[in-house]
Amino acid sequence: MSRSGITILGLGPGDPALLTRQAWDVLTKASEIHLRTRMHPTIAGFPAQLKVYSFDYLYEEGANFEEVYEDIVSTVLTLGQREAGVVYGVPGHPFVAEATTPEITRRAKIEGVPVSLIEGLSFVDSVFGLLEVDPFPHLALVDALELAGDYHPQFPPSAPVIIAQIHSPAVASNVKLTLMGAYPDDHPVQLVHNAGSANANVESIKLYEMDRSTNIGLLTALYVPPLDSRSSFEGFQDVVAHLRAPEGCPWDREQTHRSLRPFLLEETYEVLSALDEEDQDALSEELGDLLLQIILHAQIASEYGAFNMVDVLKGIQDKLIRRHPHVFGDLDVDDKDKVLENWEKLKSAERNEIDKKANGVLEGVSASLPALVQAETYQERVNRVGFDWPNVHGVFEKIEEEILEVKRAESQEEKEDEIGDLLFAVVNLARWMNIDAESALRSANTRFRKRFEELEKGVQRQGRDVSALTMEELDALWNAVKKK
Repeated sequence: MSRSGITILGLGPGDPALLTRQAWDVLTKASEIHLRTRMHPTIAGFPAQLKVYSFDYLYEEGANFEEVYEDIVSTVLTLGQREAGVVYGVPGHPFVAEATTPEITRRAKIEGVPVSLIEGLSFVDSVFGLLEVDPFPHLALVDALELAGDYHPQFPPSAPVIIAQIHSPAVASNVKLTLMGAYPDDHPVQLVHNAGSANANVESIKLYEMDRSTNIGLLTALYVPPLDSRSSFEGFQDVVAHLRAPEGCPWDREQTHRSLRPFLLEETYEVLSALDEEDQDALSEELGDLLLQIILHAQIASEYGAFNMVDVLKGIQDKLIRRHPHVFGDLDVDDKDKVLENWEKLKSAERNEIDKKANGVLEGVSASLPALVQAETYQERVNRVGFDWPNVHGVFEKIEEEILEVKRAESQEEKEDEIGDLLFAVVNLARWMNIDAESALRSANTRFRKRFEELEKGVQRQGRDVSALTMEELDALWNAVKKK
């Protein structure tokens, strides 16, 4: 071939017999070809006269894949501007799991370098054939190196997925750990080796075993069958939208943000109750009930064009990333107190951005919070700007002072004010001791209920009634229950 420009040629999945006629025609007429890598079986079937160059040396010299791909792209663009142009060969199809091709075509357009695309059979087509699966309607295609760097799979587990480039046990191990965030350890998976070549084979194993396979190599992919159709967040949204649809449930269709308010509060407390009881089964169920309320509110908002779940998810993720520059940015923060201090500065800046006038430290604390939680939140906020006791002794002295003021109070209004001040001071003591006041009181309530129920049972076993007992008898029984 003797014309300027770049010819990007797909080498197919591995068997030379699977080269397209168009690709073979280019190879027989070309004097040379530059390959992203020689590590591909198709090369063994190249025409004898073809001089083969590769960029494999860059993989040994480069610090990371991004650097290697940048060097390849730049070199191919330079070669493409020669009078003879360049034929650049990549495994499979040029636009399937191939990072260099999109960047070459993008920059070639900017630089005015003509590009010809010679398509090839992708490894994915051969994988479908080996597995005997149809990718429609929901199959996900994922890059192993991207997935290995994630902390949770970024695709719904209700859809099947093919994960490409499981090229080493180390990559397989990292992919496995990420997948275990959504799939059972013993979920059946299939490793597909050398798809599209004469020695292709499929290895059926359990998820936890995948990195132990001795067959993993450069041409290994992973197929993960789907979980139940009801296992994805998107599927849950569809169920809720169906409930709200004209053919859905009459009760659900009638709900509004306001009518759902008591259910949101109730489900929140049900979650807290499950946490207090340390009942993991109940917690799983109650979190689902709470999530239903959240999705219902988002669905109602979407029907009125106010916002949708995408807005909710993007908004909270943007906020988390923005408020954690020590995790997602360059800020160096080495302890919890500095994290909280920086968090408050960021929130203050956000409030000022929304409302240009200076907002107070306590701005944005919800008036509907439970009183103990609200008190603790106020105290945490002012602590971050230095309004706090120098040590816990001041808190104890404040509690003693408030107890005396309760004793001295005469009117009902004074008593109520002083009791409130005393409770506020006790919440402050809990905060100083790193104790959540709301949880501590809920635990105390639970202990009291259990002890009093035990006391009642003891009295009933004696054939007596609690209300008939003297205070001295009740006190003795109560101490016995506590001791027990």
